[in-house]
Amino acid sequence: MPTDIDVLVLGGAGVDTIVHVPELPLPFADSHMVPAIETRAGQTGDFVAMGVHALGLRTHHIDVIGDDHPGELIRALHRDRGIALTEVPLPAGTKRAVNLVSPDGRRLSLYDNTRFGEADRLPPATVAELAAASRHAHVSLTQPCAHALPTLRESGVTVSTDLHDWDGREPYHEAFAYEADLVFLSAAALTDPEETMRRIAARGRAEVVVATAGAEGAYLLADGEVTHVPAVAPPAPVVDSNGAGDAFAAGYLFGLLSGEPPLRCALYGSFAGAHACTVPATRTDVIRRDQLLARVAEHGDRA
Repeated sequence: MPTDIDVLVLGGAGVDTIVHVPELPLPFADSHMVPAIETRAGQTGDFVAMGVHALGLRTHHIDVIGDDHPGELIRALHRDRGIALTEVPLPAGTKRAVNLVSPDGRRLSLYDNTRFGEADRLPPATVAELAAASRHAHVSLTQPCAHALPTLRESGVTVSTDLHDWDGREPYHEAFAYEADLVFLSAAALTDPEETMRRIAARGRAEVVVATAGAEGAYLLADGEVTHVPAVAPPAPVVDSNGAGDAFAAGYLFGLLSGEPPLRCALYGSFAGAHACTVPATRTDVIRRDQLLARVAEHGDRA
């Protein structure tokens, strides 16, 4: 068992089938002619793990994975990237999704939520041992990670999570929202992002809450104040938004574990997220440490 982990990522391992569609929403038709349909490993936890690893943080990923071809794609991805992976058998097979991607980079994900049974868990003893060796744990929203939250809390490790496009009301997300020290979410489904951010901080443990808002930037709640973080220009044309939120989280965690203040961490996240929007959905490229630091340096005293 490792003894020197910077970021332990729990959950979010899976395989996506990418379909490029002419527009979203997709008009009803008997059929649409589309470019090549491709399948690749990489869902939210995979992207966070790849992101923090590429930024130089010692990374370990744990999740339930099936003994099947999609599972082998995940294993190969981690082997190729040099990311440690602890697998827990998932009898119903590896998590998968179909992502519809429009020409302007928007994404609609069709997520298969039938892969879990009530008995599927991350073993508490394994989670506890990994957490004891870690500086920080990032918990994906996927099952069965909610059951690991008490073990992480008992270990004393700091915890972050990403609520994605939570509407502020769905009960499933609340355990994650109120048990994490650092909470990321998208503002896409929120009518009042600041109200939701403040509610998360008031009801839970979070000292920092970040709501990303795409081209409008992000909103940072820290020290009781909400600050708007302007968007940064992507280094190339935007082709896909898939993984942008995960990249933002990875960039933020890099700043956090480097001892940077929240606003600087959010800037790192903004640059990492902007980079992710320039990567086609069929690839899993993430920003490297040297690239991120160079772009932040070019940003200069605007940081």
